[in-house]
Amino acid sequence: MAIRNIVKEGDPLLRKKSRPVEQIDEKIINLLDDMKETLAVAQGVGLAAPQVGILRRVIIVDTGDEILELINPEIIKQSGHQDSFEGCLSVPGIRGHVDRPKKVTIQGYDREGNLMEYKAQDFVATIFCHETDHLDGTLFIDKADRCGKDD
Repeated sequence: MAIRNIVKEGDPLLRKKSRPVEQIDEKIINLLDDMKETLAVAQGVGLAAPQVGILRRVIIVDTGDEILELINPEIIKQSGHQDSFEGCLSVPGIRGHVDRPKKVTIQGYDREGNLMEYKAQDFVATIFCHETDHLDGTLFIDKADRCGKDD
């Protein structure tokens, strides 16, 4: 495992759409392992592959109870609204308010290739939405109605 550099806002890579993972191979497994280690060191709650320079549809989410790995994730259901106050490892020092769904259902594959489905609400729903946005080249600052520096 290795700690990867986190790509920062301004790098054009963060604005590109990630490609689906066609095959879960050793490269993808290593990517997942590296993303977990990188997230732990950065003390974040979620990370998308483009944030470590890889344009593949892979995310990890720390629910507080476990770290979920999703390959080719897709939000298949969402409901409600919440005002989410967000930051991002790729946009250090900035926070903003984003309108996010209160509840989401997300599907994706685990590292063994099994199709998984998760239901999340509140903060964990926000993390899933935030990380899947990265896969389409969208940053939270694109959706925020109010942004400011971290205090």
